[in-house]
Amino acid sequence: MLIAYDYRPETAAAAFLAKPQGLLIDGGRVASASGRMFKSLNPATEEVIASIAEGNEADVDRAVVSARRAFEGPWRTMRASERGQILQRWAGLLKQHADEIVELESLDAGKPIAAVLRQDLPAAIDTLTYYAGWADKISGDVVPVRDDALTYTVREPVGVVAAIVPWNFPLMIGMWKLAPALACGCTVVMKPAELTSLSALRIGELALEAGLPPGVFNIVTGPGRVVGDALVNHPDVDKVTFTGSPGVGRGIMKGASGNFKRVSLELGGKSANVIFADADLEAASKAAASGIFFNAGQVCSAGSRVLVQESAYDEVVERIAARARSLRIGDPLDRSTALGPVISEKQMKSILDYVDIGRQEGASLVTGGERVGKRGYFVSPTVFANVAHEMRISQEEIFGPVVSVIRFKDEADALRIANGTAYSLAAGIWSRDIGRLQRFAKKARAGTVWMNTYGYTDVRLPWGGERDSGLGREHGTAAIDNFTEPKAVWVNLNV
Repeated sequence: MLIAYDYRPETAAAAFLAKPQGLLIDGGRVASASGRMFKSLNPATEEVIASIAEGNEADVDRAVVSARRAFEGPWRTMRASERGQILQRWAGLLKQHADEIVELESLDAGKPIAAVLRQDLPAAIDTLTYYAGWADKISGDVVPVRDDALTYTVREPVGVVAAIVPWNFPLMIGMWKLAPALACGCTVVMKPAELTSLSALRIGELALEAGLPPGVFNIVTGPGRVVGDALVNHPDVDKVTFTGSPGVGRGIMKGASGNFKRVSLELGGKSANVIFADADLEAASKAAASGIFFNAGQVCSAGSRVLVQESAYDEVVERIAARARSLRIGDPLDRSTALGPVISEKQMKSILDYVDIGRQEGASLVTGGERVGKRGYFVSPTVFANVAHEMRISQEEIFGPVVSVIRFKDEADALRIANGTAYSLAAGIWSRDIGRLQRFAKKARAGTVWMNTYGYTDVRLPWGGERDSGLGREHGTAAIDNFTEPKAVWVNLNV
């Protein structure tokens, strides 16, 4: 059911949106070098909600120069404990402005506000708080190599970081990159997704209010083919961290080779959620529906392939379909909304094209598969049954609320299908057999394996995959490695 959209123009978010949105460079909001602006649309209404500065190569250069100056100056030389205190104050300001931030994120990305309140903002604050605590705990080791020398290691910040952020979780994933980079003593030039730049600009203002020195955190908004490419190719950028598509990731690796920038990539997924007949089918089906329909399926680790053992197949298909039909679709600012729009008309058309492909390939459309309403980019939650492993809807990332339910015979068959894509980001398994759970976790090609649950992440655990799912890991101590360089020091004791 589509619920009427109700925008409330008297909020702090509305006041922020009423202002022209300039870039953030060297501690202030500035116009782009060209003076050009682009429009940001609300995907729930297709209405313009903000005008945003369109950055170009000159703006990127200004931002990188500012970041380099801040890196060599106040940020790198500041006491690590003081850096941590600034990040803690920033986290406090995010809490203080929570209502404004979640409304901006909901309006800009079409995300149900209840989900932003439950996950996106708390995760961003948790990430910032966690790495604020790391700032003065990044240490090296004394390594006793020989008796006539003191030999030890230190970790130093990698330098100027280009953070290229996607549109599906702009606030949360943006902070996944910002917090560890800043805690390590790096400076950052961020390029938010062109479709979802607003929360980054607002939290950038709050970072300055918290005491972040000018140039430590810069934001250049605009198209990826201009701003993103300029950052990747800039000779004074030391590191690129990117979340997005495998195609763009490959281009970043090529561009970064110019000066051998360090690169970390979190890319696509076609994750398998495997349900054995001995599992709790109600719990598994509920989690399978959440695993694909959360955020309208626009999640890298979405459980877009649900593999079900033959004897339980029909029951699980019907349970997932029933949940799909029951989801409340509509106004993202309504806290009872479960499914908002997808991000853009282009994405909506791509998803519906995949629905047509699934039909043509012979899969059975159980429910959904259509646009909902005439305004906004709403796609009904879609369930395909009788999907063959080789079909395109089983192999290619759709990035929408579309699930392929696939039969399997036994453990070996499930593992073959689960590992049979170009991706390796995540996987889930449901069974009461602890031995089976452990065997699957050991053999699954996935950076994260969930057992009798699906979809949870935590900043304290590594996150990422291999093959077309990316390069390297985020979170935990892995992020400290991402943004620091180890240095070995020898002290001659026989002087």
